[in-house]
Amino acid sequence: MLSVVIFLPVVVAVVLAVARRTPTGVTRWVWVGTTAVDLTLTVLVAATPAADGTLQGEEQWEWMPGVGSSYHVGVDGLSVPLLLMSGVVFLVCALWSLRATDRPRPQAALFLFLQSSCLGVFASQDLILFFLFFDLSIVGMYFVIAGWGHGNPRRSALKFFLYTFLGSLALLLGFIGLYLGATPHSFDMVELSRSGAFTGAPWLASLVLAAIVIGLAIKTPTFPFHSWLPPAHTDAPTIGSVVLASVLLKLGTYGFVRIAIPMLPDAWRSWAGVIVAVGIVSVLYGALVAMAQTDVKRMIAFTSINHMGYVVLAVGAAGIVGSTSAQAQQLAITGAVTQMVSHGLVTGALFLLAGVFYDRTGSYDLRDYGGLARPAPRFAAFFAIASFASLGLPGFSGFIAEFQIFTGSIGTTWWALIALPGILITAVLLLRAFQRVFTGPTENLAQGFLDLRPRETVSLAILLGMSVVIGIFPAPLLAMIQPAAEAVVATLSP
Repeated sequence: MLSVVIFLPVVVAVVLAVARRTPTGVTRWVWVGTTAVDLTLTVLVAATPAADGTLQGEEQWEWMPGVGSSYHVGVDGLSVPLLLMSGVVFLVCALWSLRATDRPRPQAALFLFLQSSCLGVFASQDLILFFLFFDLSIVGMYFVIAGWGHGNPRRSALKFFLYTFLGSLALLLGFIGLYLGATPHSFDMVELSRSGAFTGAPWLASLVLAAIVIGLAIKTPTFPFHSWLPPAHTDAPTIGSVVLASVLLKLGTYGFVRIAIPMLPDAWRSWAGVIVAVGIVSVLYGALVAMAQTDVKRMIAFTSINHMGYVVLAVGAAGIVGSTSAQAQQLAITGAVTQMVSHGLVTGALFLLAGVFYDRTGSYDLRDYGGLARPAPRFAAFFAIASFASLGLPGFSGFIAEFQIFTGSIGTTWWALIALPGILITAVLLLRAFQRVFTGPTENLAQGFLDLRPRETVSLAILLGMSVVIGIFPAPLLAMIQPAAEAVVATLSP
């Protein structure tokens, strides 16, 4: 069933691509129906119990036996939450586009292709398979930005492609290094996590880790590998920004917990302090630069650097073993995965809200609005809820994630305290933006602003409703993540 989850969207994408006479209305509902069915199948995979020590939905077939590579897929507590979150995000994007008029058939086909690529990354248990899906996601997003973006989309798409493709090349070098350093040689991720590589060769392990970390850091992105992100978000179409922030950025952070830590634990422990420092800088840099923005899309883009910095901080802190308890390390890893899910839901909603500005007036500039709560009360309410969710207010998923991240990280290194002001800065910038745009007298482009339409309301309610559910009832999600987090921490034991 897991293979069906991965490949169903791309099969439908091929059908849509060749069926040139498909009516526009049919195309839209085929897109919605495919994402809904795929999400349902993902829920069934997640609900299927696995035997002790095995992956859920595991499938393995020979692919390239000469180099130790196979078609090997399977999911656990690290990947199932991200599969589910991705399924929800792609379904919401399809619902949001029900009234799309700009080439809906190729758009639907491209997003379904992109969905298969992303799901394939989260389900892969072979490095070559992981790399294949990872690169396909870059191709898909390039065409989304170039084909449906605005402003200067071709330049932004090219910058996105060159940066992230360069990162994927570094990643490939790291994967080849893992293959050569393992005995016996293999690209199987399960085997590499069990046996490790470069035992007794710390410098070689560090070089391979550097290649993998750089490749993943560009995708995440972290400071200083972030410069492709703001123009990509600014010029991407609304649902392109949603998928880019909610799903594609997680391909990088997921790689840290799935590949870098369990396959090179000794090297990760050696460089954990550097990873923590990068996370702290990303948290503070992202928040401070976001506060200086007047373009709502750029502001949200820089908050993504801030929020992904929390994940990097947590995974780095988990590698600082010393005299710290395994419980603190596990809490940091669990918080990192929870943050990936939370950021996907909340920032996806924020980018949808940013899209409403552009759809109504053609402007993302916050200075062009004032008193918007009067003509658009539903829009104001959802923007306020999304802002509170993003700043980590109790009752939302962000609070659950950030509480675990800081509790676990501070439990391993007091340096994590330096990142705490990032929460305050994020609160200031989001509340200041809300005051500027929605309060006071109605003026500028807020005059005659149309409130949210039903499909927009439903789409936002799904994403933010799930954030509230996780914030109030986090136990099911945490119970899913914790066993896998314990396994990751176990690999870090000296």
